[in-house]
Amino acid sequence: QVQLVESGGGLVQAGGSLSVSCAASGRTFNNYVMGWFRQTPGKEREFVAVISRGGLIKYYADSVKGRFTISRDNAKNTVYLQMISLKPEDTAVYFCAASSSQSTSSQYITRRETYTYWGQGTQVTVSS
Repeated sequence: QVQLVESGGGLVQAGGSLSVSCAASGRTFNNYVMGWFRQTPGKEREFVAVISRGGLIKYYADSVKGRFTISRDNAKNTVYLQMISLKPEDTAVYFCAASSSQSTSSQYITRRETYTYWGQGTQVTVSS
């Protein structure tokens, strides 16, 4: 089992910046690919960003590319999502997730079905 706890969400004005974090406990953190997803009411949970075990491979959704940065600190068992130039359409509950997938194919690790463990989510609200 892996337990994931997100933190750092909040309210920010459009154009502003915000960082969210996800602390993991349980199994060895660096055994897992870590992803961020987001969800708004009535919509499916969508992929945002993913980072490989060692942090060398990263993928981003087109909608956040150039504005969001995913990183991880394996010594602290934490994955981060730094968000700049935020837009009202970035408003959502942000979830981190862990996958033991051995594949780093973008087609695979950007799918929510690949992930076994999920946090409870943290709300990010961007006002216009």
